[in-house]
Amino acid sequence: MKDMGKLLKQAQEMQARMGEMQAKLDQMEVRGVSGGGMVAITLNGKNMLQKVEIDPGLLRPEEAEILEDLIVAAHNDAKSRLDLKVQEEMSKVTGGLSLPPGFKLPF
Repeated sequence: MKDMGKLLKQAQEMQARMGEMQAKLDQMEVRGVSGGGMVAITLNGKNMLQKVEIDPGLLRPEEAEILEDLIVAAHNDAKSRLDLKVQEEMSKVTGGLSLPPGFKLPF
């Protein structure tokens, strides 16, 4: 029974760390760029688009398709960076323990 109590305590501690991590992620922002920095977007930790920055030189009607592609590329870059940061934070909380797919914390 002592092991069960210890396990429950560890689970509660992990749950508290998960809450702290989530609060930290909510405050996080990542910036993705494309076109050598001509297009940049900022995502928050909830993967919500916060800001789009476009170099004024790209604002030509004949280059609209290029601009659209660069915005998509910048978003994908920011999303990749956010996923990496989330993974790093999760690893800190779980101590490197790999959780099974679909396993969600807190319980």
